[in-house]
Amino acid sequence: MVLLRVLGSAAGGGSPQWNCGCPVCTAVRCGAAPARTQSSVAVSADRRRWFLVNASPDVRAQIEAFPGLHPRDDRTTPIEAVLLTDAELDHTLGLLLLREARAGLLVYATAATHKTLCDGSGLLRTLERYCPVEWRAVLPGADVPLADGLSCRAFDVPTTKRARFGPGADHGRVVGYRLTDERSGGTLVYLPGVQALTPALRAEIQGCHCLLIDGTCWRDDELIRLGLAGRTSREMGHLPIDGPDGSLAQLPSLGVERTIFVHLNNTNPVLLDDAPERRIVEDSGMEVAMDGLEVEV
Repeated sequence: MVLLRVLGSAAGGGSPQWNCGCPVCTAVRCGAAPARTQSSVAVSADRRRWFLVNASPDVRAQIEAFPGLHPRDDRTTPIEAVLLTDAELDHTLGLLLLREARAGLLVYATAATHKTLCDGSGLLRTLERYCPVEWRAVLPGADVPLADGLSCRAFDVPTTKRARFGPGADHGRVVGYRLTDERSGGTLVYLPGVQALTPALRAEIQGCHCLLIDGTCWRDDELIRLGLAGRTSREMGHLPIDGPDGSLAQLPSLGVERTIFVHLNNTNPVLLDDAPERRIVEDSGMEVAMDGLEVEV
């Protein structure tokens, strides 16, 4: 049986975001809603060897909050490797905080992500000055054994979001992961960033036991309404939850046993327990992730 722990459930900046006074951030600061750290999960098939999917800027606090990731003796860590969905700073800056790794770091990433982290942001080049870094290439569509019957398969997630470091790439720039327990057949899909549910993506999600999916914004024009940005959620690379073609309307047809929204922006009203938007999600049979949520399949 595979265990997944949500280390961080918020989008970039966390909740509250340091420079934001929106209604949700204000509620968190007043103690009316829980704080959330930036998006990442940990997965294990034996509760001893753990694989992080993305390494957020909050990784140190996330490790301390979860005893399963604590070192067992003299700097021996249960973290086996980090799997990256993309090269976004929100998903990779935490690698620099893991630089004390005695035996180095094992990083799974596509060629496009690896190139960006080496030649674009330079993050991996910086990390290599502190510890050895072993890169294992992730090929979308190929099954990769991880440990103890746990395997993963990356799949391409098309996006028109602007690449901040370099021109970007069509293939492998953003991926999701389908994680499988080869013994039980249990499947988890982790998809923290998705702009549109294309037929290919729907095929990857179809019938999985648990889906953790991008819930960045409730409305497509959420940030515009709040006067915080001039672009829609889709223009920033994220399918909104609400709307006739939002994720809430599309997902029920995919036969997923359990759907959980992750990567939640600090402006999203579903972060408030008593919000009407939260009730709509829960009445649909779907869930809103919290830091520390654990899922077994």
